[in-house]
Amino acid sequence: MRRGSDSVDSGRWILSSVKTVFLELNVSQSVISVDRVTKRFSGHTAVKQLSLEVPQGSVFGLLGPNGAGKTTTIRMIMDIIRPDEGRVTLFGGAGTGRELSTRIGFLPEERGLYPKMQVLGQLAFLGEIKGLTRSDALRRGREWLERLGLGEWAEKKVEDLSKGMQQKVQFIGALMHDPDLAILDEPFSGLDPVNTMAMKDVVVDFARRGKTVMFSTHIMEQAERMCDHIVIMAKGEKVVDGRLADIKAEYGKSHLALEFSSNREQAAPILQDRSLFLSVDDYGGSAEGEMAHGVDGDTVLRALVNAGVGLSRFEVVEPSLQKIFIAEVGGDAAITAAREPGDA
Repeated sequence: MRRGSDSVDSGRWILSSVKTVFLELNVSQSVISVDRVTKRFSGHTAVKQLSLEVPQGSVFGLLGPNGAGKTTTIRMIMDIIRPDEGRVTLFGGAGTGRELSTRIGFLPEERGLYPKMQVLGQLAFLGEIKGLTRSDALRRGREWLERLGLGEWAEKKVEDLSKGMQQKVQFIGALMHDPDLAILDEPFSGLDPVNTMAMKDVVVDFARRGKTVMFSTHIMEQAERMCDHIVIMAKGEKVVDGRLADIKAEYGKSHLALEFSSNREQAAPILQDRSLFLSVDDYGGSAEGEMAHGVDGDTVLRALVNAGVGLSRFEVVEPSLQKIFIAEVGGDAAITAAREPGDA
């Protein structure tokens, strides 16, 4: 009888231990936890009661127009400034952004390279700050410069590089120590498409290795292609939060993507018919529109065919992140975000 009781007690102990481990693992899934954080500057509330969780191994987008509070949020996460209210926790509470700097790679919006230093020397300096030996920092610096097409510039001074090249150098400096978390503030700003793609590939590869990336941007196309999770901010507050796939599914398949092959002019009255479309982006040879409530794709297709419009594409699709962004923050803010650099 005693032996049975011992077995029961042992089983309970095992279950309790498993439950404890599970809970600890579950908590550790959030690399960044921001809990009801508020920050004010001279009476202006830059961030208001913001909460977010950045899962381990994800590419997390902090999105919003200029002045939304993205950079202020990142500075609080990095412990550059302190919140007036709320709490920021990193890696389950192991320390602040300053204390954990060797585990974090940070690319600030403001570039901070030394113009008179040689490029490789600059990278070696940044690597040593993060705990690398001089020889390891030089080796990694050379490898990264080759990877991003800057190998021949290793011995040049930083000031001899273009702004885009300097941005790539600082990007390398943020990642060369192989951090667990990379925080990138507008990392693709000002880059041409080729260099943007090269840096995107690095970010995606970084996340595939189980690392975590948080980056801010106001360019929705970049976020849509890369992010697993997003938060959209507007005027210091969170307006959207979740997995990108879930957010797009929540908005439903209410949008049409059209490409015209003939009689394009016949489509104009249909696209302008507000009983069929709430809004339309007309690009001439193609169009994207949000159907009115209660209208389905068959109704619109029938109207176009009856009007003699030739179509090479007719597809009911989920709204793009750009559409969701505009719906949440407003058209004026979205236009400003697309045109102007900077943030608050």
